[in-house]
Amino acid sequence: MSATVPSSAGAHPATARARALPGWWPLAALVILAAALRFSTLGLQSFWYDEAFTPVHVLHAGLGATLRSVVHTENTPPLWYVLIWGWSRIFGTGAVALRLPSALFGVATVPVAWAIGRELSGRRATAIAVAAFVAVNPLFVWYSQEARAYALFVLMVALAMLCFLRAERRPTPGRLAAFAVSASLALLSHYFAAFLVAPMIVMLLLHGGARRRATLLASGAVVLVGFALLPLASSQGGHGAQWIGRWALSSRLQAIPQYYLTGYSGEPLGHGIELLVALLILAGVGWGLWNVLEPREERGALIALVLAACGVLLPIVLLAFGLDYLAPRNLVAAMIPVSALIAVLVTARRAGRAGAVLAALIALAFLAVSIDVNLSPRLQRGDWRGVAKVLRGPASDRVITTVELGAAPLEYYLPPLRNLARGASVTVDEIDETGYAPLRASAGSPPAPGFQLASRSDVNGLIVYRFVSPTPRAVSEATLRRHVITDAHPEVLVSPRAQVSPASVE
Repeated sequence: MSATVPSSAGAHPATARARALPGWWPLAALVILAAALRFSTLGLQSFWYDEAFTPVHVLHAGLGATLRSVVHTENTPPLWYVLIWGWSRIFGTGAVALRLPSALFGVATVPVAWAIGRELSGRRATAIAVAAFVAVNPLFVWYSQEARAYALFVLMVALAMLCFLRAERRPTPGRLAAFAVSASLALLSHYFAAFLVAPMIVMLLLHGGARRRATLLASGAVVLVGFALLPLASSQGGHGAQWIGRWALSSRLQAIPQYYLTGYSGEPLGHGIELLVALLILAGVGWGLWNVLEPREERGALIALVLAACGVLLPIVLLAFGLDYLAPRNLVAAMIPVSALIAVLVTARRAGRAGAVLAALIALAFLAVSIDVNLSPRLQRGDWRGVAKVLRGPASDRVITTVELGAAPLEYYLPPLRNLARGASVTVDEIDETGYAPLRASAGSPPAPGFQLASRSDVNGLIVYRFVSPTPRAVSEATLRRHVITDAHPEVLVSPRAQVSPASVE
């Protein structure tokens, strides 16, 4: 008598293996992808001004001195600086070392985004979509490779949003405490977190229910942290933020969606690429709305919409009160609820496979732009490291004129340069002028009598002119500032060997 063979015994091995995969494997794959995008090219690009400014002017041997520098030179809360100070004591101030925490924060945001998707719609497809968008979006990748506070800011806001969603759904003391801690950390990472945390607090208070006392305590703790930061914010007074007001408001408003669609550096890609990514998103959102959201999806989309709107629109509203801190990069954390909103709509249950396909196409478009940034110097940070290599050579008495954005990177890559004081003069046998297009008509002409052009170099768009003199000659700081190659605020740096005199020589 022959035995009956179970139907599963004849199943295809690939099908059996697929059924054996754990439910979290897409999240693991996305975390690995996010890590690959961030870690594999962490040292590819040069430090730009803000990154180089931190090790050159902010980080000191003592934490107290570092915090004093934060007060007098920065316009960001202290959390990131405390963390990076401790990190740099162990791992140093190399580019990869200082960027590594941001990369870790960026990767850690992916599982948080997954959980946010689950909370908003209860669907695995939405969780996958939110995590995928965060893993590959060029804006998130960019700031995960920058030695500044933005990646920490994004992670803390994402954690606060997740804790808020869980507390709003079931406001237990533990969940409310988790929200209070994460929201407070978000405020300590960036002042713009207030525009996202405030609506979370309002919604919790409106739905406090039987836990109103615990909700009030949690919300009050966050508000106290915010008020405690006001003296620091006042003392900082927007250091280094003057450039914001000089940037046309219309251009800044245009940059907000542009940053999300093609990243911080995506402008050279052109409007065609922006339009392509935007059309994919609009098609997915429109398809999801056309097919009508289920009640939980509708509620989740509404919450994400409120948070995204507050995160983006409240800083714009402040313009009416004369408070202009609307730099598009300060809105990077608001792109977490934006991503969540898109994911909820595109992957709505009734959108079916078409919605899933559109979500995949959006993620692939983001991924293509992120990869292009790694392949194209025109999309990368200015190559001041390359400029330093051009200038590096036999020691000489030299002075370097550069644009303001080049000062800190050159100080970092060519230590120990220092700023030439106003009204001083310097005796040198080499003058190097650096900048970027458009160049002044005088670019290439000798900056002072007795100097001749020795070389001109183009380092991925950064221009270097080297002028030399057979004998050292005295040149005034005023002359050097007048003879710059770019119409931008100039800085004058001198080598330690250069003889500096307080007397001005014309």
